[in-house]
Amino acid sequence: MITIINGPNLNLLGTREPDIYGHDTLDDINAWLTKRFEGARSFGDSAFDGVLLEFFQSNCEGEIIDKLQEAGFKPGMRGIVINPGAYAHYSIAIRDAIAALPVPVIEVHLSNIHSREDFRHRSVTAPVCRGIISGLGKEGYALAIESLLK
Repeated sequence: MITIINGPNLNLLGTREPDIYGHDTLDDINAWLTKRFEGARSFGDSAFDGVLLEFFQSNCEGEIIDKLQEAGFKPGMRGIVINPGAYAHYSIAIRDAIAALPVPVIEVHLSNIHSREDFRHRSVTAPVCRGIISGLGKEGYALAIESLLK
């Protein structure tokens, strides 16, 4: 199992600043990922056998921490993909929750945080993640999932 966690304002995808975040809704992205990885299984790619994707979104820091802890210690968990949204830039609590997990975590951002406002250039959560993917849109989620399956 792989859990995909999305943070604040990602529930507004499709309508929120589409010139930055695109026109896909979060439900569109989740359906695309589900179809993409179910398709990989049906073509006999053994790396994807038995992989279930679980999706979670919250605008609340505490709920994200609770989900990280629940998912991170779940038997059979292969890893977590997180788009912490703005929390990436200042949430020490989410950073500490990620650092405590025994499973790998990949941080994803739809936009290139390094080409935006100065305050977005630094992620406090990235140093405790296995890696970060930024600026590749929804493809970043797929790349993170593939990385966790290797």
